[in-house]
Amino acid sequence: MKSNKDELAKKYIKDIKSADVWSVFKIIADFVKGFDELGELGPTVTIFGSARTNESDPYYKKAQKLASMLGSRGFNIMTGGGPGIMEGANRGANNHKDVESIGLNIDLPFEQTANPYTTKELSFDYFFSRKVMLVKYSMAYVIFPGGYGTLDELFEALTLIQTRKVTGVKVFVVGVDFYKPLLEFVETKMLTTGMIDKDDFEMIRLTDDLKLVVEEIEDSLLEQIKMLQDAGLGDSQYCKSLSEFPTNKK
Repeated sequence: MKSNKDELAKKYIKDIKSADVWSVFKIIADFVKGFDELGELGPTVTIFGSARTNESDPYYKKAQKLASMLGSRGFNIMTGGGPGIMEGANRGANNHKDVESIGLNIDLPFEQTANPYTTKELSFDYFFSRKVMLVKYSMAYVIFPGGYGTLDELFEALTLIQTRKVTGVKVFVVGVDFYKPLLEFVETKMLTTGMIDKDDFEMIRLTDDLKLVVEEIEDSLLEQIKMLQDAGLGDSQYCKSLSEFPTNKK
């Protein structure tokens, strides 16, 4: 524990000592790297979840199974690149040679080590630039059980959809027993007091049915293509990559 604190202290001191201008260059480098490597991925699903589960955990296995089901249909899988549920998802996607198993790692002094099941791996210095990449190039987000980081990613995704910063993206929350109390709080406190409205609450799809998740993601593909065409983006590279996707792939 002491060594972890020492590493954090060293990193904090280093950040303070570094000139602001160099921090700006590092931030730009994070974004440029992400845009260059991920801009032409094609249909991709991001899976979020705890880094602390092992391969015997039921949710690790579910993440692996879901990623494999999506991979068999041609969807790329993107995760935070670490262990736990992220590893399970990359592992499931890694079985399918025609899709990318993407890991976007973060430089941390503890816990976050890259898992060995990625076909494309990027490392980021900053959480915020990494989060942009995790959501920018995905057509659906699947949230498995996790801690503070996972909840941060869940509510970040919901906020982006609520404020129309991203559109046409589905949010699936897997783990009914785990997340039901949280969603009850959202419904009984946030919704009933007017902090959010009914449409905001209904953005969240709570389920343990992996087949349903896959089917709804496939259905949303056509919705996204139409939305992009209606917005005059039919000739964009991203829209073309979606249009070329084999929707009947099983």
